[in-house]
Amino acid sequence: MSQKLKIAGWISVGALAGALTTVSLQTVARGSMAPLPLEELQQLAAVFGMVKTDYVEPVDEKKLITDAISGMVASLDPHSQYFDKKSFKEFREGTSGRFVGVGIEISQEDGLVKVVSPIEGSPAFRAGLKPNDLITKIDDTVVKGLSLSDAVKRMRGEPNTKVTLTIFRKDENRSFPVTITREEIKTQSVKGKVIEPGYAWIRLSQFQERTVDDFVHKMEEIYKAEPNLKGLVLDLRNDPGGLLDAAVAISAAFLPENVTVVSTNGQLAESKFTYKAAPEFYQRRAGGDPLRRLPAGMKTVPLVVLVNEGSASASEIVAGALQDYHRGTILGSQTFGKGSVQTVRPLGPDTGLKLTTARYYTPSGKSIQAKGIVPDVMVDDTEDGSPFAILRTREADLDKHLGSGQGAEVKDPAREKLREAALKKAEEEARKAPVDRKIPEFGTDKDFQLVQAINQLKGRPVLISKTMVERKEEKKEN
Repeated sequence: MSQKLKIAGWISVGALAGALTTVSLQTVARGSMAPLPLEELQQLAAVFGMVKTDYVEPVDEKKLITDAISGMVASLDPHSQYFDKKSFKEFREGTSGRFVGVGIEISQEDGLVKVVSPIEGSPAFRAGLKPNDLITKIDDTVVKGLSLSDAVKRMRGEPNTKVTLTIFRKDENRSFPVTITREEIKTQSVKGKVIEPGYAWIRLSQFQERTVDDFVHKMEEIYKAEPNLKGLVLDLRNDPGGLLDAAVAISAAFLPENVTVVSTNGQLAESKFTYKAAPEFYQRRAGGDPLRRLPAGMKTVPLVVLVNEGSASASEIVAGALQDYHRGTILGSQTFGKGSVQTVRPLGPDTGLKLTTARYYTPSGKSIQAKGIVPDVMVDDTEDGSPFAILRTREADLDKHLGSGQGAEVKDPAREKLREAALKKAEEEARKAPVDRKIPEFGTDKDFQLVQAINQLKGRPVLISKTMVERKEEKKEN
């Protein structure tokens, strides 16, 4: 690989809030800089001085500077960001797939924290927490009223420290405290199983440092259980992105050697690069090709790729590459449309800058920025349609997103009416009892899109959406 890829730096191609950003191993410091606008910098210094001396109460100097940097970067686009010490640590934890905590996947129910699943082998797993347990208190703090992110922050902490969770177990109708010692947790971004004889499902929820190894291990398990695999479903729904090299590796698992997977193009010479389906473009350490253990059948097994509006960035790279080479059928709904690359540059030992530096392109040269991957077969979320799809935020909905032209977005009146109807329906759904709500259960026999994917692999009729249409990039007023 080119030496420039080995110079310290991270490239990020991830989705927005709630979604973890994607990162790779490329970038160099810019060799030269354009002349600085001295008059404007003097004005900035003057404003800083006035705020410092004239504001109604004393203001912390460091906070003023930090906020100025944050505002400058945030004004560019939705994905550029200044990282202070805390956010930089959280960013690195998110891309490594490791954090210190108790080890549970959670959601919210009736204002409480619900245990979706304890991570196997974690402190919570060993303590006996079960799916559907409700957490009512974290230490002395009542959970009711806390946001999910606040609850997560309280459960995380330093290694070998203790946290006491008060659990309400509905099926036993009792509450009890559980004291758990925090430790480093390794999250699982890969799940998979044989759905029925001859057909398997593998899901990537994120592209992390361990994703490629976990993917290879899971595929080995699947082929051991079903040596005569007739079809595979690669599930990328709600996958917000992750490491760019991991996306290249997953693509390479299915594609011929050395074909182009994705290319990038930006202002810097180092931003113009082509990633190929070869080990030097995705192996992270010495030890050879991480894909070498994959069964040979992976290159030819019939493939369906499931995507939706939550599939962003690195997952769009995979879907776009497989679609361009006709390696599999893309099924589901139009993806998020995050087609830009972010470079993460350290500004010191514990702060950094995430800056949009390029757009990325599928092998055929298509940019999916603010558009996304359009499935070959559009399929609704459920048999009854996709009533809430219109409410899901995509890149084109984000303020200041990259696109052609400047100015305010031209609103589509028809879309606005559909949004109003969907909001009303969502409010009605929220009033129903939890057991009556239609929550997607990925990987089960109730997973409508997965059932249609298996039908596609078997050559059976697929229930194609009657209402879903391609959403094109919205024009902007000049």
